[in-house]
Amino acid sequence: MDPATIIGLVLAFGSLYAMITLEGAHVSALLLPAPMILVFGATIAVGLAGGTFKDFVLSFKSLPRAFMGKTPRPQETIDKVVLLAEKARSEGLLSLEQDAAEVEDPFLRAALQNIADGTDGEELRILLEDEIATKAATDKIPVKFFNSLGGYGPTIGIIGTVVSLTHVLENLSTPDHLGPMIATAFVATLWGLLSANFIWLPISTRLKRLAELEADEMNLLMEGVLALQAGSQPRLLGERLRAMVPAHALGGKVDKADKADKTDAADKVQDAA
Repeated sequence: MDPATIIGLVLAFGSLYAMITLEGAHVSALLLPAPMILVFGATIAVGLAGGTFKDFVLSFKSLPRAFMGKTPRPQETIDKVVLLAEKARSEGLLSLEQDAAEVEDPFLRAALQNIADGTDGEELRILLEDEIATKAATDKIPVKFFNSLGGYGPTIGIIGTVVSLTHVLENLSTPDHLGPMIATAFVATLWGLLSANFIWLPISTRLKRLAELEADEMNLLMEGVLALQAGSQPRLLGERLRAMVPAHALGGKVDKADKADKTDAADKVQDAA
């Protein structure tokens, strides 16, 4: 699990709490039920109104993924594909059927099963590309939903403030209470801005980033299994897949065999000198 979202939100709300404390105010002054119910309730409601009920359910089902979703590890994926290529090279493509039954990733499992069944390379590429495209389209739904909540929140907060200020104007005959009433009115705007920038938009951005990383991993697997099916040499396959991944995403890990090759090359240069 990547803790970036949890750490970021804790720091954001911690900074807000620090400001409130340093200003000499009290958190209880902001935790008012009426504006919070309006902002959160109406924001989610208009988000639902802007899509379908299935989109709404899918979006909230993806919410835990924003906090606990695992980020792909390209180096582990590459090592796995290289091992499969070595096995296919030595034992044949039919041997991959056993691996397909043991693989947890449904995308890789389906690809290996199709290879073992003798599916044509071009047909397999079309199948895998369609699956990647469908996954990407599905992942866009919660991203769009939470992004829309981030747009609705501030406006709904302003609506709450206008409603509260209308109530203030009705009570101009009691000037002693105007100050607290006006302060309370602006709490709705605060929660509108706060919910958008501290909750909805970060969740949307996080889900979008996870979707991008997962799509990259699926493309990496696709190219790997197609090259495996074509009989690509395992070491060349590993180098090709690593070339598809940014260096920082590989985590600085270098394959042991690569280290050995580099050491042998250095020794040969030294001997020649």
